[in-house]
Amino acid sequence: MARRPLPSILRGGTAPIVRSRELARSAADNATDVLHPLITITRGLRRLAAAGRRKWADTPKDRRGPLLFLIAAVLLVLSLVRYGLPLALAALLATAAWTGRDRKPAAPAGLDDARTRRLASLHESLVPYFSVPEDPAPLYSYGGDWEKAVASHSFDGSGHPDRLLLRYPGYFPDAEPESRLRVEQVLAAKLGRGREYRFDWNEQGNELTVAAVAPLPSDLTAQPFATTPGEHLLGFTDAADTARTLPVTGPDGEPRDEPPVLWRTGARATEPHLLAVGHPGSGTTSLLRSLALQALRQGDVLVVDGGGTGEYACLTGREGVLAVECDLDGALTGLEWACHETERRLIAANRARQEGHPPPPDTRRPLWILVDRPAALAHLAGAGGRPDPQSLLQVPLRHGRAAQVTVVVAEQFDSTEALAEPVRRHTRARVVLGRASAAQVALVLGAPPNTSTPAAAPPGRGWVRLGDGPVQRLQVPAAPDPYDEGTAEADRRAVLELLPPRPQPLTVPPAPAAPPAVPAGADS
Repeated sequence: MARRPLPSILRGGTAPIVRSRELARSAADNATDVLHPLITITRGLRRLAAAGRRKWADTPKDRRGPLLFLIAAVLLVLSLVRYGLPLALAALLATAAWTGRDRKPAAPAGLDDARTRRLASLHESLVPYFSVPEDPAPLYSYGGDWEKAVASHSFDGSGHPDRLLLRYPGYFPDAEPESRLRVEQVLAAKLGRGREYRFDWNEQGNELTVAAVAPLPSDLTAQPFATTPGEHLLGFTDAADTARTLPVTGPDGEPRDEPPVLWRTGARATEPHLLAVGHPGSGTTSLLRSLALQALRQGDVLVVDGGGTGEYACLTGREGVLAVECDLDGALTGLEWACHETERRLIAANRARQEGHPPPPDTRRPLWILVDRPAALAHLAGAGGRPDPQSLLQVPLRHGRAAQVTVVVAEQFDSTEALAEPVRRHTRARVVLGRASAAQVALVLGAPPNTSTPAAAPPGRGWVRLGDGPVQRLQVPAAPDPYDEGTAEADRRAVLELLPPRPQPLTVPPAPAAPPAVPAGADS
């Protein structure tokens, strides 16, 4: 079949088409410029009409009649006043023009000299990490063009970079945590140590996104959190790391929603036990106190205070608190009882299942064992030739999930070597609080932090990792010691309101008085 020729307009008429398109585009631009005031006024009238409809919908039905009467009265007055209606129409058009104006922010001006020098300095600081001598065309070089390496950037109002997209060469070992950590430390130092930065490595595209993150809320105190049975709040994190929010009450009494870090315990928990590590004053004791206040809502608590500072005196004698031990003898006695109680629960639950019955209620009630600074007790036990109290935690740690027993251990960084092997192996939920280096965080959590380490961290600020999950930032709600003189009055009341009452002592009613004796011969 013979091929049909193309129309002449497609064979040689491309130039007229291009000219026609340019003329049409010029005519459209000119028409837009001429009609711009009319377009602005029309847009403003549409916005005013939408606002009027919303106002009318929000007005209660019993107030719509007086509102219509007020509008009619205003129109009547305007019609009676000389030039009233034209002036009202002019005011309406002026309001519509102001409302319908283009509200798009002005395009940012070009980079000033200070920002340009800052990006150039940042580019040169990465030369030792993102370049090799064998590279014929290095992306990073001293005095090179930083615009090729910085794909995009943005600055905050103070002139500090808040988001950067950096390109790096493909031969950089981005799969090695040590190499990543060196680059992240340099970037955090150059961008400013007063803020925290999140690093997102894109290995497929050889791109690194650096974004400044907002500080976590540090003004929240312990309160009755809305959690389900088996859920316990460790603290709050970034909204990007969780799809759930929790209603809380701020210090001003106003309710708000915050993204929580929830830790699940019980028979189906994947991480039934927790280890918290930090420096003195970092908030590990406050974390244990916060967990104790939540656990007492549905279970029993045994506290072992290895530091012996009396931080848990407010729990002594409360309902659900089995004991608060502060010395070596009490710790050994309490943990030995917890070991036997775990075994008893396992045996009772096994017998009930064999007989086809549900487990007894006393085996389903959660039992919490909170141990603060066990290394101090281990040192005292070793000096006195007595067994390490941590050895008694092996049974609750190994079989606690089936027996509804949860173990929480808190220790300081300088004593982590004294932690027993069962504590290290069975505490899969990990928390690091306080100012710590990235190497220290990675040693405890098993993974480096997802943000740069802050120069100054408030109490309760750190990172958390549940099992093999991702590392998340964490801010523990304040649960200070209410008996401490330095505690604020609002925080003191918040903790005291969460404490269960003390059991009332049993009062024996007095014996009834014996009836008076009747003397002999009184009837006669």
